[in-house]
Amino acid sequence: MKEFRNKVVWITGASSGIGEALSYELDRMGCKLILSSRREEQLSVVKNRCQHPENIKILTLDLAAPEAMEAHVVKAWNGFGRIDIVINNAGISQRSRILETELRVFRQLVEINYLGTVALTKAMLPFFVQQQSGHFVTISSLMGKFGSPMRAGYCAAKHALHGFFDVLRMEHQKDGIDVTLICPGFIQTDIAKNALTADGTPQNKEDMATKNGMDVQLFAKKMLRAVRDKKFETYIGGKEVGAVYLKRFFPELLHRIVLRSKVV
Repeated sequence: MKEFRNKVVWITGASSGIGEALSYELDRMGCKLILSSRREEQLSVVKNRCQHPENIKILTLDLAAPEAMEAHVVKAWNGFGRIDIVINNAGISQRSRILETELRVFRQLVEINYLGTVALTKAMLPFFVQQQSGHFVTISSLMGKFGSPMRAGYCAAKHALHGFFDVLRMEHQKDGIDVTLICPGFIQTDIAKNALTADGTPQNKEDMATKNGMDVQLFAKKMLRAVRDKKFETYIGGKEVGAVYLKRFFPELLHRIVLRSKVV
């Protein structure tokens, strides 16, 4: 896609999964990249696997430390003198029932998946306004459109992202700023293995729905087409995407279907 050539793209959560797959695709398309996550060593591995590592900068950050976002944004901006697209990808899932889940786990899910992303976006926003252009691309989830057992805190944080970014689009479209919300279904990543359990420890095991999900590189290609077209919101996955429309028109039917499904 020639539309991405020479664009400066900042990707959070770039050390694995969707962020890693996007790094390879965008590098192949001729982008300059800023790769961020907490894991500097793994970011270096991703950078060195790219075709053009000379066009890639690494910036470690932790979404659980929102007070540092302004400084991170300045460093990212100074890396290439501009940023065209920010891909808010970093996040963490959950696999635990509400009754057993400690409150601090819900807080952690909200701080990382919602408030950390908001903090980075808010720190980036003045630069985009001054530039009179920019594109926020935020990886939400189909769980941002409907709920599923064992994921209450994750669903809540993803729902919140939709409210925030829909309003950001309304307030700043006049400034040349675009917003795209990407809602993946089941994608073959380590999201299930890394998901938090009731006491905050990782689940450390795969689930069949994720294992049988869409190949992450195929997902990245589909996602970037939506980014290129500046879609407001797009859903990518298998048959689970249909649940978005069931939620809208037949919510009680979706409720029954989800309760019968084995998605944990």
